[in-house]
Amino acid sequence: MSTTITSNDPVIETQSSFKDLDLNFAAHPIKKDITKHINEYAIINSIKNLVSTNHYERPFRPDIGSGVRNMLFENVDPIVAARLENAIAEMIDIYEPRAAIDSIVATASPDENRYSVTLRFFIINNPNPITIDFFLERIR
Repeated sequence: MSTTITSNDPVIETQSSFKDLDLNFAAHPIKKDITKHINEYAIINSIKNLVSTNHYERPFRPDIGSGVRNMLFENVDPIVAARLENAIAEMIDIYEPRAAIDSIVATASPDENRYSVTLRFFIINNPNPITIDFFLERIR
């Protein structure tokens, strides 16, 4: 999943700080500790993980899952794009309370056999919108 991040403000200051671990468990080059994602990057990575998670993938939490991966094996058309938008919005509304969705647009690209998704959201207590552009495509 390739991602492009845009924001109106290059440095986003929030009143509260959001921190998540880097799920690649990469070591910090100086501290030799696990790196962390802060503020908007923590929320963006959380959203990407939620979108790519299927049901029954997380131990002890079978309810977490978007079903997006299953939709990628259907015909690429605007109807499935609308279903993708709804699934992504529902997943973020339920499992990511730090983000408030402004808009989601999924565009079908039948020639490339993928969907282009543009997600615009606000971090709570921050008036600056964040836009994420990414592609959803099946691997096999």
